[in-house]
Amino acid sequence: MRLFFAALILTLAAPASAQWLDRPTPGIPRTPDGKPNLTAPTPRGPDGKPDFSGVWEGPVPAGRPTPGDLQPWVLDLATKHQQDYYKMRPYYQCRPSGPEAERFGGWKRILHTPAAIAVLQDDLTYRVIHTDGRQLEAEPAPNWSGYSVGRWEGDTLVVDSVGFNDKTWTSRYGITHTEKLRVTERYRRPDFGHLLVEVTYTDPGAYTRPWSFSTDLTIAADTEMLEAICEKSSEAWSGTLNDAAGTAPKIPRDVLARYAGVYNGIYGGRPRTYEVWLDGDKLMAKIPGDTIEGGLGATGLDEGAARILVPQSETVFEGLGLGYRFVVDDKGVTTAMIVIHISGPYTYTRQK
Repeated sequence: MRLFFAALILTLAAPASAQWLDRPTPGIPRTPDGKPNLTAPTPRGPDGKPDFSGVWEGPVPAGRPTPGDLQPWVLDLATKHQQDYYKMRPYYQCRPSGPEAERFGGWKRILHTPAAIAVLQDDLTYRVIHTDGRQLEAEPAPNWSGYSVGRWEGDTLVVDSVGFNDKTWTSRYGITHTEKLRVTERYRRPDFGHLLVEVTYTDPGAYTRPWSFSTDLTIAADTEMLEAICEKSSEAWSGTLNDAAGTAPKIPRDVLARYAGVYNGIYGGRPRTYEVWLDGDKLMAKIPGDTIEGGLGATGLDEGAARILVPQSETVFEGLGLGYRFVVDDKGVTTAMIVIHISGPYTYTRQK
């Protein structure tokens, strides 16, 4: 059974786009027209340091190392995870994501006190950053979220974390780590509405050098964070990408050619565009301008982020775990492409 036919095994209890709306957040700065003033001065706590409290939301960050950042065994394992549709990703197994780069984006609530900062994720996991002056332990017992301590460098909070087990990934692209992993984060709140985050991974057991990414979060005012729960695991996902290619039916080139075009739709509440084209006798697809397209649609460490669409029938294709079905009218004209994702089917209308 191919992955995209089992794509609904993992579902969200409440998608990120289904937050409560029209609920004014009390006590925040507003512009004359009543909208949240995102550029208002940074709120500060009793100690004069920036206060990070609030509900925050941001895009999935680009947690993407280069192959040269990885030791050979990590790169080999990443390639295997790609062939297996990334089905062993902890999030798809309904396990904590721990230090995975992608979890630094999305929805989260931050509770900031002088002694500790709690980060509550929409999947009901959490972590605590201790800011009471304690030091990291030399040999902490490994766990899913590690142990975190923070210190201030001016208005920047620097967080060091160690003590991770080796069951999590640092990137959805199948990048694993060892228990030697150390994560360093830097947080800045330059104004009321924005939180800037820089993250660096260091692991002498897995990486040839530290690698980093950054992401920006925006205060989610006048709304609320709802839970998004993993309900089932990916235990029914089977086969590999090579299996799919090896059993693919032969589709005439003129049939494939009619699917080439540009398709627009909405994913995760944001506009998304797909480009589909014919390369020899292979149908290809990519998201233009986005070389780190997320989830199972990602093309591993291939910076081009293009994926081969492997035919399963004349109108249904598979591309690294996502299903693609082309809609053709009675005149033989392709009008839409339906992308079958874990969270459901998404329709993209053909533009040209």
